[in-house]
Amino acid sequence: MIIRKSKQEIEGMARAGELVHETLQLVAEQLEPGVTMLELDRIADEHIVSKGGIPTSKGYKGFPAALCISPNSMVVHGIPNEYRAQEGDLISVDLGVTLDGLVADSAVTLPVGEISAVAQRLLAVCQDALAAGIEQAQSGNHLSDISHAVQLVVEEAGFSVVRSLVGHGVGRSYHEDPQIPNWGPPGRGPVLQEGMTLAIEPMITAGRPEVYVHDDDWSISSVDESPAAHFEHTVAVTAEGPRILTKAGAALLR
Repeated sequence: MIIRKSKQEIEGMARAGELVHETLQLVAEQLEPGVTMLELDRIADEHIVSKGGIPTSKGYKGFPAALCISPNSMVVHGIPNEYRAQEGDLISVDLGVTLDGLVADSAVTLPVGEISAVAQRLLAVCQDALAAGIEQAQSGNHLSDISHAVQLVVEEAGFSVVRSLVGHGVGRSYHEDPQIPNWGPPGRGPVLQEGMTLAIEPMITAGRPEVYVHDDDWSISSVDESPAAHFEHTVAVTAEGPRILTKAGAALLR
């Protein structure tokens, strides 16, 4: 069942989204060669708690950290560890924050220093795909209009959509209905209505779309070790059009 939110709930999610954005900005400022993923997680965790929030991922189905941090060919769900950022890395950071019982969720892939031309294109295309998906989050559209818009941008650029990973509803819980694939034909699935709140999140690779799960049962990487990118916003469907409730993602790079 898709849970539609009241205007009051959407405003509450926007406040959570502001803290998500603020925290991702802080992480981006601290990301430089030599910093460990554990240190970035500590910085994020402490900041969220100091503002009265709860890191939604921490303890979620046993996940041990505030941030999902996924370097290079790791697509999502990386557990922060002692890995030190290196020049040329791509570091994907995924963050959910619960504030006053409401959740906002966002992700961004950040460059460490100078990155390759392919990596630059990958980040730009993933951001463009996210923007295209968000544009379709209009009342009266079908859910798969979002999916199709993302797929077109990614595949026309010669990159691959990870088909086994999806976006989702969000708000009262971290993961709600509906699931939102990043591929498929338009005009399918539920009709979008005012009050729906969606975590739209293209996850793409520069190579093949297949992925595998690491032995930790969380981290997911591309099978061909090609670099990956992940951008995400929490978006509300409103009478005025899509409203982004998390102000991170593309704003960090452009």
